[in-house]
Amino acid sequence: MMKILQIMAPQETVVREVDIPQPGAGEVLMRVNAVTTCPQWDLHLWHNEPMFAGGTLELPYTPGQPGHEATGVIEAVGEGVEGLAPGDRVSAWRDPGHNLPGCYAQYVVHRAENVIRVPGGLSDEALAPVELAMCVGTVFRMLKSMDAIRGRSFGVSGLGPAGLVALQMARAEGAGEVIGFDLNPGRRAVACRLGAKTCHDPREFAEDAASPRFETSVDCVGAKGSVEFLMDRTNDAVGLFGVQREDYTYRPRHNRLRLCGYKGHCRESAEYAVDLIRRGQLDLAPLTTHRLPLERYAEGIALLEKQQAIKICFLPWAEQT
Repeated sequence: MMKILQIMAPQETVVREVDIPQPGAGEVLMRVNAVTTCPQWDLHLWHNEPMFAGGTLELPYTPGQPGHEATGVIEAVGEGVEGLAPGDRVSAWRDPGHNLPGCYAQYVVHRAENVIRVPGGLSDEALAPVELAMCVGTVFRMLKSMDAIRGRSFGVSGLGPAGLVALQMARAEGAGEVIGFDLNPGRRAVACRLGAKTCHDPREFAEDAASPRFETSVDCVGAKGSVEFLMDRTNDAVGLFGVQREDYTYRPRHNRLRLCGYKGHCRESAEYAVDLIRRGQLDLAPLTTHRLPLERYAEGIALLEKQQAIKICFLPWAEQT
């Protein structure tokens, strides 16, 4: 038997015991050592709101969902799986699909191609958010192909989990200087520790001609104000990673601005992110600010909602205290 969390109704969860699933052909069974929150998904589901505009949501939600940023060990492999074996340390770089059981559980079944080997010697917190790093890496690989990073001044709006990954990737790719923007002073402090040259509250520069300008920038918020803040201050390329829920205005002064968005999950981007981790150029551990057992899920979501946490790492094997 194993534990698995399920969202039953808005702001209501249960942790129940169910049979341990078995992997089918082409699948692996992962023993989940740690799973980190995706604040967007978790907060939306907690309030019975679809993640994307126009989406639908039915509760009770799929058991184990929306947990998808997980790391652990291969427990068993199904027929036809090659290149993975019991005992391998892996992270999920792609979620199972929201109609299939997720990673807020002690065990989860994944398609073999949706997990990736990760380095030994690192904490679970440093490896669980590989899926997030893959997503941000997809945008950076696009910017890199546009020759829009190396040697350039670089802005990052939104210093939550994605923004903290973005600033490290910018530095790893040789950006000249990285400047961060966030309303939360605690997040600005973390960004500076991770290598941002300076970090600011964007309200300091509402209509200020002295506002910093960049050659390239990345938005990790998605809000109209954040995107337009960067568009008005960026000379060449803006990467759009935040989930866009509002239209934004493309003005005549933006006519030479190049925009690129998130193209979707990509194995090559997962390999790119893991390589940066292996080389010590991407540290995901500082994204986790709290560690809790699954039974304290509601407490973790409350911390996210108050912006008192960046990510929560849930430990499925920890005892409730």
